[in-house]
Amino acid sequence: MLLIDIEGIKSLNDLFLQIIKQNLSSDALLWLENKIGLIKTEEKSIQLNLTFSHLPRLAGKKSIEVQAEDEEKINKLAPGFSLNNWTADRLSRVYLLMQVPSEDKDVYLKKINGLFIASEMNEQIALYSALPFLAYAEEWIGRCEDGIRSNIGTVLEAIMYHNPYPAHFLSEGAWNQLVLKAFFTEKDVNNITGLKERSNQALTDTLSDYVQERLAAHRTVNPEIYKLIEQKNQKI
Repeated sequence: MLLIDIEGIKSLNDLFLQIIKQNLSSDALLWLENKIGLIKTEEKSIQLNLTFSHLPRLAGKKSIEVQAEDEEKINKLAPGFSLNNWTADRLSRVYLLMQVPSEDKDVYLKKINGLFIASEMNEQIALYSALPFLAYAEEWIGRCEDGIRSNIGTVLEAIMYHNPYPAHFLSEGAWNQLVLKAFFTEKDVNNITGLKERSNQALTDTLSDYVQERLAAHRTVNPEIYKLIEQKNQKI
């Protein structure tokens, strides 16, 4: 099951590189291009691991500037995805992951899983942001589910906000956990791709119980919960 077809990935790859060129220094860009050349030919993961780790030092952590026409192209190729509020190192890391050779599935999975296992917070943000663009999409469902259990707000936002992967691949149960976690941690649920499209009765029932618990405890209720419940009831 493809989220984005091969041609779409190629087009996004070109767009991301174009945006990177607009936001990185010439020295940083040259360094990245040289490292990618090594990564594409290495059997192990030494260059990949080092480059992924060191990228922020070269790319910097400033917010990227994206032209409106490029944002429009990206949204057509990957509906529900956005580079809004991304930094240069985040985009560079995602682009780097898209360059990892994927012909040998076992080798590819080992390399990407190795990054997940060793990742710190900002690396996790990049890895979860890259989920829509990784090869063998179904293989990352478990990683996505693990991420939902994170207590790090920015990591949760990388999974939840403007990321079409969860809505496309998660089971109903896992999807419901994502939405509930968003409400529990007071995230802006309007940024969740697929929120309305994946509404379901089990989620509505749980949210209704949650509302009653909040009201009984004289606590405020997020208005978006009522909207989600009402929307589902209107479909019935």
